[in-house]
Amino acid sequence: MKIEAQKTYVALAADGMATVLEQGPAFWILPEAEIEAYGKHWLISEFTCESDWPSWEMHPGADEFVYLLSGRADFLIELEDTVEHIHMKAGEAVLVPKGRWHTAKVFAESRMLFMTRGEGTQHKPVSKG
Repeated sequence: MKIEAQKTYVALAADGMATVLEQGPAFWILPEAEIEAYGKHWLISEFTCESDWPSWEMHPGADEFVYLLSGRADFLIELEDTVEHIHMKAGEAVLVPKGRWHTAKVFAESRMLFMTRGEGTQHKPVSKG
């Protein structure tokens, strides 16, 4: 089955079965119960980021693997008493530990591939200044 990565997500269940979610980014505006139905699955998605992320996110149920396909960005991960800045260029990846708030600063239009379990994902705005 051919899949257009930026328009289609794939949810991988623990039993190895894959579900194609053809709504792509519109997945996030589905009713919460529908989103949570895939929360224990590994969600694979791709995005093009043209600017800094407007929010921090945190996945309490699993680590997140982020692969920078193209572009240049910094990944920011909140640690106990500081924020780690990870400089990334195309072909590099970062592993965000579960339960850690993270965001990205984008320096050139960037395509990113994400893999994580979405259950309980939280967001908070990036403070200005």
